[in-house]
Amino acid sequence: MTKLAYVFPGQGSQEVGMLQDVASEVAPLFEEASTVLGYDLWSLVANGPAEQLNQTEFTQPALLTASVGLFRYAIDQGLPRPDIVAGHSLGEYSALVAAGVLDFRDAVALVQKRGQLMQSAVPMGQGGMAAVLGLDDDQVTEVCAAASQGDEIVQAVNFNAPGQVVIAGVNAALERAIDGCKAAGARRAMPLSVSAPFHSVMMKPAAEAMAAELAAVTFNPPVVPVVQNVDARIEQDPAAIRANLVTQMYSAVLWTGTIQTMAGEGAATIIECGPGKVLSGLCKRIDKSITALNVTGADLSAVSEALSS
Repeated sequence: MTKLAYVFPGQGSQEVGMLQDVASEVAPLFEEASTVLGYDLWSLVANGPAEQLNQTEFTQPALLTASVGLFRYAIDQGLPRPDIVAGHSLGEYSALVAAGVLDFRDAVALVQKRGQLMQSAVPMGQGGMAAVLGLDDDQVTEVCAAASQGDEIVQAVNFNAPGQVVIAGVNAALERAIDGCKAAGARRAMPLSVSAPFHSVMMKPAAEAMAAELAAVTFNPPVVPVVQNVDARIEQDPAAIRANLVTQMYSAVLWTGTIQTMAGEGAATIIECGPGKVLSGLCKRIDKSITALNVTGADLSAVSEALSS
């Protein structure tokens, strides 16, 4: 039996003005989030400024609320419920709300704190990230190992699709790794405009602080299977899901493996729920047999037609 998967994006999919065509439908959820956060989240999403929206502590609640809002809108409009879910980095929290593991209000508070901790873990300008295109995973891992010297560490942190890996670490090591990837034949190796080396070991202090925040929140058994980032495996135990969210902060996002796991479970169609189409593009690169669709706003006709064909 073929299954339907929903996936939820991470940072980078946000933009000022997103969700305008479903503003009235998602308004109650944004109001609920604003109550938790202590500021008007919809005003920030609708009007900016972009500089604030792109700061991690604001990006994370905005994307969570946008993704969950679009997911609930899609279900309310008659799209089928998922058989399996996953999210990329921050998006894993949206997936856990969709799977009934986390209460939405708890998730909003958690990702606000997560963003604050991630931003403060590494002083501005000391670490960064880069995208590497055209090398296989092992090549990138080897280059990073060679570029790391003492405390100057760089790692592969997002295995996004075959030939598409993101690396992160201390600036000096990151620069050596970029040069090393180019020398190894990478099609491109370019710094990303992010404010910290997310998912690297430099995030471990943030993860340790986040563990206390997660321990104070109720985690329920998932109503549908959730594939987690850290090992690309389905986890049903609430305590293990919580523990994996801690590890996730300083470990690689195994997105290629996540999609392969979903396909192995019978997911023939994947719907990306959130602003942008980053994950659906990656899905097509990972497994061309998967149909990748998008819920980015009010128009669900293309998704409905594809599901009924």
